[in-house]
Amino acid sequence: MFTGTYTAIVTPFRGNAIDEDALERLIKMQIKGGVDGIVPVGTTGESPTVNCEEHIRIIELAVKFAAGKIKVLAGTGANATSEAIELTQAAEKVGADGSLQVAPYYNKPTQEGLYQHFKAIARATQLPIVLYSIPGRCGIEIGIDTVKRLATDCKNIVGIKEAGGSCDRVSQLRAACGEKFIILSGDDSLTLPFMSVGAQGVISVASNVIPKEVSQMVEAFLRGNAKKAQQIHAKFYPLFKDLFIETNPTPVKAALAMMKLIEEEYRLPLVPMNPKNWDVLRTTMKRCGVLD
Repeated sequence: MFTGTYTAIVTPFRGNAIDEDALERLIKMQIKGGVDGIVPVGTTGESPTVNCEEHIRIIELAVKFAAGKIKVLAGTGANATSEAIELTQAAEKVGADGSLQVAPYYNKPTQEGLYQHFKAIARATQLPIVLYSIPGRCGIEIGIDTVKRLATDCKNIVGIKEAGGSCDRVSQLRAACGEKFIILSGDDSLTLPFMSVGAQGVISVASNVIPKEVSQMVEAFLRGNAKKAQQIHAKFYPLFKDLFIETNPTPVKAALAMMKLIEEEYRLPLVPMNPKNWDVLRTTMKRCGVLD
């Protein structure tokens, strides 16, 4: 359902407003690059700094520009269960194909709280839901037992974006949840290691910049051509790492601006990159053949 390459698409701004023309260009680039889908208004899409109206508008635009050619897995998670339900129902109404639900951050619920949170969202929508565990940002992870319980009790909870950095956890998720449950890497540099133990793709930041190459890497591995996949990984590994040289999505937006695809504009508290890191990223992009 949601296997392969999904791009955690950035939200381009111009004059502190959504740059709709730039978003359309980016999504058309993703379609041309062969990705399976996009994830609008995730962390990479600066979801914490857009208001509710903008959030829904970005999803609506993503659906419009994707035009049924690729899937739209809308980021609609929130700290408050009621807000997550509202956003998810709005995403369903504008035609999203699914919902990505990050673990509530800052308020740090217990595992029972996480279970009840995701269960309430699942019951409020017909959309398939992909959970998102990223303890580095949320301060908690969605426990293996909790994921299994949710997958068993909620038929529309179909997978997880795993960004905990552990191949062991991917193995544990696969064993606990069975072969039909979708596991996607949440880290570009760990896509192949995770796929080697059971993941079926990636929700990628790097594919904003190199959609064709990330898609080819994932597809090659899924088709059994591990050597080709490893060659692509090795070539672009420096880029995978340097796109996180500062807080995401600052480096990837800087990279897209270097490629003249968007304005290099952020919303506070995000700020432009340190000039030294900007130079490091630009040098890496040149070495990887992304820039001339």
